[in-house]
This record gives sequence, structure tokens and C-alpha cells, in this order.
Amino acid sequence: MHTEKTNAMRALDRAGVKYGSLSYLPEGKEISPEDAPSGVEAAVMMGLPPERVFKTLVTQGKSLAHYVFVIPVARELDLKKAARAVGEKSVEMIKSKELFPLTGYVHGGCSPLGMKKQFVTVLDESARGQERIVFSAGKIGRQIEVSPADLAKALKFAFADLTAERK
Repeated sequence: MHTEKTNAMRALDRAGVKYGSLSYLPEGKEISPEDAPSGVEAAVMMGLPPERVFKTLVTQGKSLAHYVFVIPVARELDLKKAARAVGEKSVEMIKSKELFPLTGYVHGGCSPLGMKKQFVTVLDESARGQERIVFSAGKIGRQIEVSPADLAKALKFAFADLTAERK
């Protein structure tokens, strides 16, 4: 069955990157951002360990610049570590209503690839040790599976320790 390509998939195609396309929703089913499952729930629905599935978070620094952080779905972004990773005094999460105008993506379907503008992007260091990681394809329910090395062919990013210590 032909699956419609997302902007994130097209970005990988342009870079000549091979990737997998996954879904946690039945073909053709769409849901609103309010009804989207959590990242951990999506990982379970796809039968994947949560440490392989990543979420994309968009922040704004004290300088008013925007930054993208990609971290495992079961972890929390440590804002101090995130700020340090991008050389900012501080960063804070943007408001949900700002996400679509800024990136072209909705909450629950935000990909680090194919945004309206490319922002400084940092992947959690845990991705470095993964053979393949999974993240949003830019549409709720759709996911991309790719190696971090191949992702680097389509997206400029750095690795850093970004998550809060587990309690």
C-alpha cells in the first residue's frame, strides 16, 4: 500500500538516506493532537523499547533563538543541560500554540526534519549508542526509523547529555 510521504521523509530522500517508515495508527486513521498517545504509549503500540523512540522538543533561549532537542520519550528534558548544550543562559519550552506557526508541525507530530526553518538541533547522547532510532515523521501516528549516522546526512545536529537524572 502506498503511504504518503511527509516533509521529514522527503528530507531524508533528498539526502539519499535509507529509512524505515512505521505507524502506530491504522492506515488512513487520523487523530487530533489532543488525542495523540504519549511517546511511551506510541512506543508500546509499535512494540519498541521506549529508549529507541525519541520525541522532538522545541525551545526558546534567553537570546530569543529557537532550539530543537531530541530525547528518549520516557525521559524529561533538563533545561539547564539543554541551555549549556547550545551556549544559552537559559532555555524554556515554547507554548503549544507557537509550535505550528514556527515549525509547520503539531504537538504529537513534530519531527526534527522538514521544519519551516532549520534550527540548531541537539540529540540526546543516548542516541549515539543506538543502531537505529525512531522519531516522528511529522504527522501524528507516523514514525521514521533511521541510524544516527544516516540521520547526520540529512540533518546537522550535535550530541549532548540532555535529560534529567532518573529519580
